[in-house]
Amino acid sequence: MLVENQTRQTATSPGPTASVDPAYLKIRDLIYRVSGIYQAEQKSYLLIASCGRRMSAIGAGSPAEYLQLLTSGSNADVELHQLLNEITIGETYMFRHPAQLDAMRDVILPAITKSKSAIGIKRIRIWSAGCSTGEEPYTLAIFLLEEFEKQAQFAGWNFDILATDLNSNSLDLAKAGVYGDYALRNTTEPLRRKYFQDAGNNKLEAGPVLKSHIRFERLNLSDDSRMVFFKGIDVIFCCNVLIYFDLASKRRVVQHFFSNLVPGGYFFLGHAESLFHINESFQLVHFPGTTGYCKPNTRGQL
Repeated sequence: MLVENQTRQTATSPGPTASVDPAYLKIRDLIYRVSGIYQAEQKSYLLIASCGRRMSAIGAGSPAEYLQLLTSGSNADVELHQLLNEITIGETYMFRHPAQLDAMRDVILPAITKSKSAIGIKRIRIWSAGCSTGEEPYTLAIFLLEEFEKQAQFAGWNFDILATDLNSNSLDLAKAGVYGDYALRNTTEPLRRKYFQDAGNNKLEAGPVLKSHIRFERLNLSDDSRMVFFKGIDVIFCCNVLIYFDLASKRRVVQHFFSNLVPGGYFFLGHAESLFHINESFQLVHFPGTTGYCKPNTRGQL
């Protein structure tokens, strides 16, 4: 999950109307080619601030020198990786979208279990695309464990969650699974006691039961060569990520999501996002308090 972390902008960062060094525009275009993330000129101050932190870290004296390091230096790939980490800062918390979980409980899980039981499969596969520091996949794991425990029809069922993000620093935090009060503020005390363990310093760590259901992996959503391999997914969550892509990149990424879902699979975006003008293959589904999308089955039905 990506957010524009404007609180990290320095006081000396130029405003959106200031003249922008051409080297920054070339860096912006490089980032777009590599990741699909596009930063408009009126928000160039965010890119400049991110580049400034990396330039200070490695001792680059000018934007032109930094561009040279990104494009032809001996550690160009490593530095580009670090710059992408600076740009893709995540901020989220657990149980952030309860209406989506209600839709999972009341509509989606019954539909999945019905269709998969008919072919003798008792496993649900979920993809948290843009998982940031892990709050979303851990939320989904807790939710599914609780539903499987409460409802007899899930006897013998299992699930796995693929959690991906471009930011390797965020993924390291996600794998560690250590959270404070901000991330856990919507998590009830019984769930904290059941699924977390004391990590010291007033923090809790996700327990081994949660971690056993989640596979964290670094993934660039614009990497077509890798996106084609994530097949057989029942539900995809990609909340507040596509807003940082231009239209062409959105269409390409969403088409991969569509292809990777099973027929009848579901797709969720952030509450303020939609697929309008992006993809017409999905069918919009209205749930109480939220919306989602469904990949029609082979008969063109939900």
